[in-house]
Amino acid sequence: MLLYLAEYLQQYITGFNLVQYTTFRAVMATLTALAFSLMLGPWTIRKLMALKAEQAVRTDGPKTHLIKNGTPTMGGVLILTAITLSTLLWGDLDNAYIWILLGVMLATGALGFYDDWRKVVYKDPNGVSAKFKMVWQTLVAIGAGFALFYMAKNNTNNILIVPFFKQVALPLGVVGFMLLSYLTIVGTSNAVNLTDGLDGLAAFPVVLVAGGLAIFAYVTGHAQFAQYLQLPFVSGANEVVIFCTAMCGACLGFLWFNAAPAQVFMGDVGALALGAALGTVAVIIRQEFILVVMGGLFVVEALSVMLQVGWYKHTKKRIFLMAPIHHHYEQKGWKETQVVVRFWIITIVLVLIGLSTLKIR
Repeated sequence: MLLYLAEYLQQYITGFNLVQYTTFRAVMATLTALAFSLMLGPWTIRKLMALKAEQAVRTDGPKTHLIKNGTPTMGGVLILTAITLSTLLWGDLDNAYIWILLGVMLATGALGFYDDWRKVVYKDPNGVSAKFKMVWQTLVAIGAGFALFYMAKNNTNNILIVPFFKQVALPLGVVGFMLLSYLTIVGTSNAVNLTDGLDGLAAFPVVLVAGGLAIFAYVTGHAQFAQYLQLPFVSGANEVVIFCTAMCGACLGFLWFNAAPAQVFMGDVGALALGAALGTVAVIIRQEFILVVMGGLFVVEALSVMLQVGWYKHTKKRIFLMAPIHHHYEQKGWKETQVVVRFWIITIVLVLIGLSTLKIR
């Protein structure tokens, strides 16, 4: 929106040319989303408390979490609002990727909102059924996948990039592309949701991964950089940077209120949407494997639940003391803040490993 205004004003004041640069708009998108989160945060928390949108802590979880009973949840509304406003202000609204990303994020956010609403307002501990949730996520992922395949086909970018092996790029047909898109978007959505179990545990890793993907999006959307680094050039991918940096700013602002002891929880409305958005970014820039590397924490959290459930179903024994795995380490005696900070450190390392593939290429 501001890009249109700057293009008009630059004929009178040349300084407005600065707004055309992706790097400038990326910085401003971060700061704007951060400002929105910080300004709207206290009002959002008061509103959630007035609506009695309070988290009911599970009695079968760690006993140390019982003190969190009554903390307002559904704080993801704050994150999604800040991302949307900042992206609309600083993004190029003629870019289709912007609308696909916002569509996926808000659609999965609506699912999470409905789930949270049933839990906290209607006191339904189960929320929406797993079948309903999967159908909704599937429809969103398939819709995004078809749109992205059409755009990727036009750009001859319907390929699978394998990190660390610069000569390996596997061609994907429509079935392969759709399947990979589905697994990436739905898988990341659920993985981030499972990670969101401790104060600040999900928010900061999302910042780190979104920041790492923003760098890949920038070089992927720059013809010369993409050629030099042997990455597929995706026309228009530079605008994905604006969305990613808006996500970084919004989550940092939310973390101000979500840091231990949390004043508000993200809830499914935030976690499902942020995960789906990260997955969609990875599909756009053809870096699904890099998302697995950088988002390794999310992958391990999801795998810990699947392994625990699968193993217990067949043997009636547990692999971990409790799942997801962050609860396992709490049961082993780690303090909540220790788990969170140590998992942050692991994510920093994984993001750096992912970024190192740029040099390897």
